[in-house]
Amino acid sequence: MEKNEFIERVFQNRNNAIILERLQTVQINDLWLVSGSLFQTVWNTLTNREPTFGIKDYDIFYFNDDDLSWEAENTVINQIEFMFEDLNINVEVRNQARVHLWYEQHFGISYPPLANSCEAIDRFLTPAAMVGVQPSKTLSLYAPRGLDDISDMVLRPNVSANFKANYYFEKATRWKKSWPELKIKNVF
Repeated sequence: MEKNEFIERVFQNRNNAIILERLQTVQINDLWLVSGSLFQTVWNTLTNREPTFGIKDYDIFYFNDDDLSWEAENTVINQIEFMFEDLNINVEVRNQARVHLWYEQHFGISYPPLANSCEAIDRFLTPAAMVGVQPSKTLSLYAPRGLDDISDMVLRPNVSANFKANYYFEKATRWKKSWPELKIKNVF
């Protein structure tokens, strides 16, 4: 799948279109709409489902290492959640500069500090999830492993960073229930 087709399919989900449009007005560094709301929308368009089917939340990443306090992140979370209150969707906002502060306690795996939001995308459990769109007039796309696994509806583990097999299988099993067309690879 080419970038333009991917973006066209992402925009078939009205929520993605609104999020990406409104985020253009936010003055926050390294801001991205990432992962599930993107690749799951594409899966939905490929399988003739409603574009919003099965999407649990809309993940927004940003990177600000000037203030690593929870209070600073919470201010941004509240600001962005308020922007999308009218959509009645779950928006999850996270400062990727802070993830290393809580990740190990939450997931039991160490997580080194990141230099930007794209490094966080690189760490997703499966290449199909490793995608982000940066809100701008030109809509930058970041997909370090390409878009083939998304368009082919293939899940394979990303064992290169912060991988735990049980988390991979948990997500793969959950997604397979919603999208039975998925092909799950167990490459370890």
